[in-house]
Amino acid sequence: MDTLWLLCSACLVFTMQAGFLCLESGLVRSKNSINVAAKNITDFTISSAIFWLIGFGIMFGDSVSGFFGISHFMFGETPTASATTFFIFQMMFCGTAATLVSGAVAERTSYIGYVIITITITLLIYPVIGHWAWAGIYNGTATGWLEQLGFVDFAGSTVVHSVGGWVALAAILIIGPRIGRYDVNDRRIPGSNLPMAVLGAMLIWFGWFGFNGGSTLAWSDNVPSILLNTLVAAVWGGISTTLLKYFSDGYVDVLMIINGVLGGLVSITANCHAVSSDQAFLIGIIGGVIVFYGDKLLEWKKIDDAISVIPVHLFAGIWGTIALALLGDPTKIGTGLSRLDQLEVQLLGIATIGVYSFILAYVVFKIINRFYPLRVDANAELIGLNVAEHRVSTEVFDLLAAMHHQQQKSDFSSTVPVEPFTEVGQIAQQYNRVIDKVNQEIKQRDQAFSAYKESEFRKGAILQAAMDCIVTINERGEIIEFNPAAEQCFGMSKRSVLGQNFFVLFITEQSRSAAMSNLSHGFVSGDGLVLKRHNIAELTRSDGEEFPAEVVITQTTDTTHPRVEYTLHIRDITQQIKLQNRLKQLAYNDPLTGLYNRTYFMSHLKQLIQYHQQTPGSVVLMFLDLDQFKKINDNLGHKAGDELLCEVANRLGKVTRELDMVGRWGGDEFVIVLSGDITLENAESKAMDILGVMRAPVTLAQQNLVVPTSIGIAISENGQIQAEQLLQHADIAMYKAKQAGRNTYRVFLEEMSEKSLQHFQLEHALPDAIKGDQLFLEYQPKVSCETSEVVGFEALLRWKHPEHGLIMPGDFIPVIDESNMIIDVGEWVIENVIKQLSAWRDAGATLLPIAINISGHHLHSNTLTAYVEKLMAQYGIRGELLEFEITEGVLTGNTEESIAALTALKKTRIRLSIDDFGTGYSSLSYLKKFPVDVLKIDQAFIRECSVNIEDAAICKAIITLAKSLGLEVIAEGVENQEQLQFLKQHHCDVYQGYYFSRPIAAKHAMTLLEQNLSVS
Repeated sequence: MDTLWLLCSACLVFTMQAGFLCLESGLVRSKNSINVAAKNITDFTISSAIFWLIGFGIMFGDSVSGFFGISHFMFGETPTASATTFFIFQMMFCGTAATLVSGAVAERTSYIGYVIITITITLLIYPVIGHWAWAGIYNGTATGWLEQLGFVDFAGSTVVHSVGGWVALAAILIIGPRIGRYDVNDRRIPGSNLPMAVLGAMLIWFGWFGFNGGSTLAWSDNVPSILLNTLVAAVWGGISTTLLKYFSDGYVDVLMIINGVLGGLVSITANCHAVSSDQAFLIGIIGGVIVFYGDKLLEWKKIDDAISVIPVHLFAGIWGTIALALLGDPTKIGTGLSRLDQLEVQLLGIATIGVYSFILAYVVFKIINRFYPLRVDANAELIGLNVAEHRVSTEVFDLLAAMHHQQQKSDFSSTVPVEPFTEVGQIAQQYNRVIDKVNQEIKQRDQAFSAYKESEFRKGAILQAAMDCIVTINERGEIIEFNPAAEQCFGMSKRSVLGQNFFVLFITEQSRSAAMSNLSHGFVSGDGLVLKRHNIAELTRSDGEEFPAEVVITQTTDTTHPRVEYTLHIRDITQQIKLQNRLKQLAYNDPLTGLYNRTYFMSHLKQLIQYHQQTPGSVVLMFLDLDQFKKINDNLGHKAGDELLCEVANRLGKVTRELDMVGRWGGDEFVIVLSGDITLENAESKAMDILGVMRAPVTLAQQNLVVPTSIGIAISENGQIQAEQLLQHADIAMYKAKQAGRNTYRVFLEEMSEKSLQHFQLEHALPDAIKGDQLFLEYQPKVSCETSEVVGFEALLRWKHPEHGLIMPGDFIPVIDESNMIIDVGEWVIENVIKQLSAWRDAGATLLPIAINISGHHLHSNTLTAYVEKLMAQYGIRGELLEFEITEGVLTGNTEESIAALTALKKTRIRLSIDDFGTGYSSLSYLKKFPVDVLKIDQAFIRECSVNIEDAAICKAIITLAKSLGLEVIAEGVENQEQLQFLKQHHCDVYQGYYFSRPIAAKHAMTLLEQNLSVS
């Protein structure tokens, strides 16, 4: 089993030869690939022959003082199977060391030079050093002097790889770099086939399992862990170099991945039997780092290593040998030395092997190179070693030869040969197409030249008739040609400007230095005036007037001509610029106010939000609406409305910064955007400033008016809220400001969105509520303060939703007030109250008046009185049984219309009541103008009338006022005996509230009517 394993390992190591062949062939240029293949097989045959003849004996023969062996030459007299297998395994190692050196000096070393290098390392260096470190592994007794000291190099990090690296360094220093390698900084000579090189690296990796695993010389339980360590170190070596290259230079280099993997393999080779897998991970990473920076060191020192042998095999090999002492398990190392003593021995071995290998190789190569150059001559290197050394041509070489022949003969009429179905053939085919195109261009140029001669005489006529300015200048900017259009445009004659500098005469002072710089660079720089481009420049006429011009510059002479001339085609575009500005203004601005229009505003708002998604900052949007603007338009005319909008735009411009954006959204709506380091406090302060300037009186149609403004504020921090949603938030906040009494601002809160959504849902559910009998009425009794008898009811609207259940009046009544259905709902309530009165009458009950709340929209409509009269006539109900309650605020909004509406209702004998009296802002003089019958004291004053002096005073004042005007007084929200006692004491007429009864259903109200219940 041991013999079989060692024989299989030898075969695996042999595959490394194929790997090195692929690796080196892929990393050199194709013109040298055949030479590399030839030297690889030659290296192995020569190294194997020498190792058989004498190398094995020097390495494993009977030792002379531990320095070299003197037996077992021409191995194979009567060996055992295990000994023969051991010999084959070691022969593979010898071939590996020789192959490393020849790869490093590839592409400039002669074939005989390769042979000399291989003989040197195989005969004089590798077997001697192998004896020092490994002689005892053949017979089981430590005989080499390093081996006796305790030096350990399990599979050859130093003995094989560092030795190859030292010899390669000596050879490179003598032979020198490849031609062109260091002519340009950071220049690398590219390989011909990177996929082939990667395949080679994978084959080497595969063979390395035999390299390390076979070094046990027997199948043992250690083999799997050795193979695992080999794999782990290679993987992390490749990862570390890949990451270093990416973070250092910004890209992934395939060659560096290969070198990292190989560096990890070399690093683990000396210690793979004595470390754990996590230690192998560390060794591989450090090996990759060493390879990366070792490669940089060679670049710095300009040492041309064709396949990176020195950083991969020399530097990583040294690290692997040291890592054995630093990380290896002493019990597995088996020398009995302490870790420090082991490190000293390892360093001694590295140093002595390095000195011996490098000095001996350098001296031998130096002497031989003096008499027989190891390097090919420059011509051979340029044409490639395939041809120079082996007389073997390649497709690329043949193509280059044909192209060179064309160059020498200056004959491009014939094509180069095309080898079909190859990449080189495709290049040749494309080259032939280029040559054909060049020939066509030459023919066309000749034809054009003849045509140019014929048309030259037309030039003068064209210059004279051209409507554009045509000016020709030389390389110093001096005017050579100046056509009549230019004379007219610039206001100067041709005679007066010839020989003068165009840029001094006609370029504005601030642009002159840049234009002269463009001229000095031949008008090819990326900024300013550029050849064959429509340049826009500010020019000046002879009288100093500046004007915008479109300038197209063409070069009128060949670049090789000693006198360069340029022609400037100049067109005055003053009118075009004015038209563009006007069109831009129309596209982006509101024609009335001059502010940004909706389209541009939204576009810019989106850009600001996108900007602050990348750059910290906030975007604040303010949505402004002018309160009562429609009334101004209706009463003072649209001209006055337009004047107001312009005045608003002017005031907003004064109170905002230049970087703020102000736009007109439409109608009487304006929008403002603040951006940057803006806080909510800043935004609120700005809103107060805006409200301050907007409250100043404005004169319209010879009247001084104050137009209050409602502002909604929404903020998008770091671009988190998009433009459309931000606008929606500001709009919602603006409506909240209106609901809060107008002439104020509100900041958007998340609950506003929820309420707005709820508002929207309820508004759209109302039509179904009306049609689907979801609405119903409850009746709250009104009770006489004096007799405690029920004297009437107030009809209260309720909504029972099929999904959400009972919806509170405070949630849906405001929705109805703001919607177009307020009249529909109001008519529904009136009709159902009249129907209920009719039903109670038919049931024989005594009828009492029922109060109905009427909205301002309904009161001021033209249909209310007629509708009520029609229903009363239809159901036979008298007007005295109805009472319409109107809030104080409704009456003060439009006094004349309110008086007319109430007067019309009074004719139907319906009683009229002012609800929530005391909470509005009406003048007391209004009361004698309105034909009302009842004042209702708001429950806000009733709540603490018995304990609060101020509320008591207000209630007494309202009662006294009503009595003096002959009006009935009703108190709302009475909830306890103390409140009722206060009202009785001050002669209030009627009360209603929870103290007597909550609102009740119609059937329970019927009971009250039948029993005439009272409270004492």
